Amino acid sequence: MIQKRKRRKKSKNYFTQETEDYIVKYNNLDSLEDSAQRSKIYETHVHYAFFKLTQNIIHTFKFYHTEVSNLEHLQHEIITFLLSKIHLFDPTRGAKAYSYFGTIVKRWLILYNTKNYTKKIKKVGVEVLTGENSTHVYTQGEEKIKSDLDKYVDIFVDHVSENIFELFPKKNDAQIADAILELFRKRETLEVFNKKALYIYIREMVDVKTPKITKIADKLYDIFKQQYIFFLENGYARF
Repeated sequence: MIQKRKRRKKSKNYFTQETEDYIVKYNNLDSLEDSAQRSKIYETHVHYAFFKLTQNIIHTFKFYHTEVSNLEHLQHEIITFLLSKIHLFDPTRGAKAYSYFGTIVKRWLILYNTKNYTKKIKKVGVEVLTGENSTHVYTQGEEKIKSDLDKYVDIFVDHVSENIFELFPKKNDAQIADAILELFRKRETLEVFNKKALYIYIREMVDVKTPKITKIADKLYDIFKQQYIFFLENGYARF
């Protein structure tokens, strides 16, 4: 009796040490004299890893504000960009290829996603994005609240910055808190609308897992709300 050959399952580890080794080999070959060999290495050993890397990051962090109808077209754009930067990878600097190219993809998508979200707002209007049926016009009272909030945020950031090691005695916690405060400091110029993108920014600065960021963010929020109502009623904070 002839037994059917079992189909070998594809490994979930699509970006391995072998992938990194081939990227190094690709970079060490001459782009003109060894172009055929470089092409074979890329198509056989690198392209699939780049394809899965871009696919997973797009879906994991929900980078869906795009100008293309097919996400594979978006992946093609990113992979083209990765190819333009592949020669910059240097394993002697300590970074693994998976982390190095993953960081490039995330940063590229943050900029791309933010730019297209901004375009969408200008094109369709806020009511479409928020699900509201009517256009909202801010009253003078609401404008004052927005102005007061900006003032309070500045006071809050200054207070926490000056007392950061008292509020967060552990060095790592203080670094995370300061990274979050940096987003507040840059709020006028930082055009990020996706919560996950903000977490990526913070992780790039302090290299910690999301639950740890959430824990520190919750503590900062508790400090923030303790004084905010008092500030609105009295015009000053009593930190």
